Amino acid sequence: MSTAKAMMETYPGEINLDRTRLAAANDALTACSASCTACADACLSEPMVAELVKCVRTDLDGADVCEAAARVLSRHTGYDANISRALLEACAVACKECADECERHASMHEHCRLCAETCRECERVCRDLQLAMA
Repeated sequence: MSTAKAMMETYPGEINLDRTRLAAANDALTACSASCTACADACLSEPMVAELVKCVRTDLDGADVCEAAARVLSRHTGYDANISRALLEACAVACKECADECERHASMHEHCRLCAETCRECERVCRDLQLAMA
C-alpha cells in the first residue's frame, strides 16, 4: 500500500471520491514531479545543454504543477472540487507539453524517454480523475 493510500485510509471524514483512485492520482503526481525534476537536472548535465533549454523548462513546469496538484489533492477538509478540477486540468496540460518535449529527445537521452512515459501516465491519471469528479 502506498503512503498516499495509507493516509487516505486514515482520513476520518467523508471523501467524495474513491480513495483508491485519489491515492493513485496522488502517487502518479508525485512520481511525475520527481521524474520531471530528475530529467531537468540530467538535461543540465548533457554536453549540448543549449539544445535542451525548452526541455528543462517544461520539466520544471511539470514538476511544479504536479507537486502543487498532489498537495491540494491530499487535503480534504473544506474541499473545493473546482480548485481540484482546475489543478488537474493544468497538470494534464503540463504533463502533455512535457511529454511532447521529452519525446523529441528520447532517442538520444534515456532520461527524457523515461520522463515522457511518466508524464503520459500522469496525464492519463489526471484526466481519469477529472472525469470521476464530473
